[in-house]
Amino acid sequence: MKKKETNEYRKAKENIKTVKNSRVSWKPGNMLYPVPAVMVSCQREGEKPNIITVAWAGTICSTPAMLSISIRPERHSYKIIKETREFVVNLVTKDLVRATDYCGVKSGREVDKFSEMRLTPCSLEHVKAPGIEESPVNLACRVVEIKPLGSHDLFLAEVVGVTVNSRYMDEKGKFHLNDAGLISYSHGEYFELGKKLGSFGYSVKKAGKKPSGRRKNK
Repeated sequence: MKKKETNEYRKAKENIKTVKNSRVSWKPGNMLYPVPAVMVSCQREGEKPNIITVAWAGTICSTPAMLSISIRPERHSYKIIKETREFVVNLVTKDLVRATDYCGVKSGREVDKFSEMRLTPCSLEHVKAPGIEESPVNLACRVVEIKPLGSHDLFLAEVVGVTVNSRYMDEKGKFHLNDAGLISYSHGEYFELGKKLGSFGYSVKKAGKKPSGRRKNK
């Protein structure tokens, strides 16, 4: 019996070693993927509007509605947003993916991105910066704090207005955002969102009862 336990123990140790050897350690880096790729529009008064593509963006608060974007200080849009204290986050669809990439690699110091990509600036309430008409959702934002972090500065902003494209609204007024062909960015590549796997709360809902759809912070 003792010999059998020893063999089992040795086998377990070998299995653990195999699992450990299947992992490769890298130096610290940003591997939090996928992330949204969004086009952020901004404008100084009297100048042409500009667009910067941002992948370091996310929701940070529900009430008040807030989000964040991170931008390198050397980017053209950085000074515009820092001075005006406002910007617009425009969600991106598969039809906008080429423009999204272009706006991430070209500088507004050299080109008019709206003109080059044939995008339409649209006026929004609450901010002077324009949204992008072709985007399904425009989030008008006002900066409340800028935090220098290192390579990037973090802009914390309150969402002061939201406009949506009515083409994704049904006759009952429900907004079908997930039918818009949204994209994500992962490890240097763009992807269209794919198959639905579930909805919030589906893992605990009882048979015959629909989940509320309301997210609770825990």
